[in-house]
Amino acid sequence: MTISIQVSRDSINNLDLSPALKVIESILQKESIISQEQQLRFDIDYPRQDDDPREISEIPEIRLWFVRLDAQYPWLPFLLDWKSGELGRYTAMLVPHEFHKKEGIQYNPESLEIFLMHKIFILSNWLKQNQIPARFRLKSLAQMLGYELEDGFFEMIDS
Repeated sequence: MTISIQVSRDSINNLDLSPALKVIESILQKESIISQEQQLRFDIDYPRQDDDPREISEIPEIRLWFVRLDAQYPWLPFLLDWKSGELGRYTAMLVPHEFHKKEGIQYNPESLEIFLMHKIFILSNWLKQNQIPARFRLKSLAQMLGYELEDGFFEMIDS
């Protein structure tokens, strides 16, 4: 069951995380957070002028709202609906990138690598704390962002 967070222009302009906090905190109150894995989407209502060519992730106010949200819940990728593209959109909010008509989104490679490793370390700890098997999930996250992580890497961070 997909869960949607409604994010309005006012919330974004005021850096008001309350729409997300309400939904995420209610998820955390559930008996098993694992049942909420990859169920979360954002419905962003941020009206723009018709001649505004920017993608939603290119609007500084929206990106700042997501930076604040990520600071509050750095493990949030666990909940995002990867299949619908939420992981890619979330990543675009936090990682410098460009859009190309033919190739689509092109992340800054160094920034993406730092972002990915940061999320791997955060999620590795968070998953362990919640007694959720981590390795497959973390490898899948890396693959979604175009990286392959070897088992040796996980053995190193687990020791």
